[in-house]
Amino acid sequence: MKKDKRNKVEKSFNKLRKYCEKENFKGYDPYDGLNSWVIQKTFLGKSRLFRIAWIQFFKRSPINFRKLVGVKKDYNPKGLGLFLTGYCNLYKINPKEEYLEKINFLSSKIISLQTKGYSGACWGYNFDWQARAFFQPKHTPTVVATTFIGEALLNAYEITKNNELLEVVKSSIDFVLKDLNKSFDDDNDFTLSYSPVDKTQVFNAGLLGAKLLSLVYQYTKEDELLDQAKKIVAYVCKHQQKNGAWAYGTLPFHQWIDNFHTGYNLECIFTYQRISGDLSFEKNIEIGLKYYLETFFTEEGISKYYNNKTFPIDIHAPAQLVVTLSKLGVLKENRKLVDNVLNWTINNMQSLEGYFYYQKNKLVTSKIPYIRWAQSWMFYAMSYYLKDTDEQ
Repeated sequence: MKKDKRNKVEKSFNKLRKYCEKENFKGYDPYDGLNSWVIQKTFLGKSRLFRIAWIQFFKRSPINFRKLVGVKKDYNPKGLGLFLTGYCNLYKINPKEEYLEKINFLSSKIISLQTKGYSGACWGYNFDWQARAFFQPKHTPTVVATTFIGEALLNAYEITKNNELLEVVKSSIDFVLKDLNKSFDDDNDFTLSYSPVDKTQVFNAGLLGAKLLSLVYQYTKEDELLDQAKKIVAYVCKHQQKNGAWAYGTLPFHQWIDNFHTGYNLECIFTYQRISGDLSFEKNIEIGLKYYLETFFTEEGISKYYNNKTFPIDIHAPAQLVVTLSKLGVLKENRKLVDNVLNWTINNMQSLEGYFYYQKNKLVTSKIPYIRWAQSWMFYAMSYYLKDTDEQ
């Protein structure tokens, strides 16, 4: 039975891989609406409220109007990082030359897309982004994009032994520690801002920075990296609720509790623990994982978005489940849940062309094939599933 379920995932994955390779890893994004000439070349783009409304319209619409307003398919650096890690996982399963070619292509493309002018290597998104808390111009580097890309380049380095990849990631530590804004608590623990242009305290963003510090420590053995990572982990764990949950951040309008950011948090804290050997936060991981598994997934395999409601069913959530359990080393013991979730997701959210849908709501499904949010995430996640179940 397990073999049959793995075969179904592998078949689904191969359809997805064929689609992504045909698109050459380019595509649209839920948040790329501000790349439109309507925003870039008219007075409408000067209004913060209009920018928010414009992004939300394109994000929520099940009909893709991007061609009509001049939004083009493009490379998203973070998406490329997810694809790169996926091909590294495939290479570990079966070291085919075609996988190595993709690893080299994606690594090179990512290196070329660095955002210049900061203390170290860093990456942002290929579009302007207006959030409620701040505005980020196109290519503004973020700790989120930089960490996912840094981990991917380290994975590629382990395969190719191309020293340039390692040096680039090592330099990204200067971006994290020197360019991002820090928010301290009374114990002198701190978290990191999302980018250099904001001062928000988004918990998964800080933890992703701690994860990158921990990953680079494996190569540099600089104790300060783990010292700084521990301060970030401590800050975030002090904000964990008694039931194991985390709000998204500290601002009044960041108080929701959602599926995949909870998964991020667990993955990052565990990565620090695994690399440092520090078990100070073992209980936080334990209660957080229990809350995560018992709250966000139904018996039939639906991935709930929020802790208190199911819709929208977002493709990012089932993807992060696989990654979180794989990174924590507990995918096999939760195989029934993972198989149920992937089975439901494949049956309900994959097109005949191979790509995955963005979101399902009660009445409408957004079937726009977003390259970063949907395709790269499912590619990334399924590669971990295939790697972890390869010997079963």
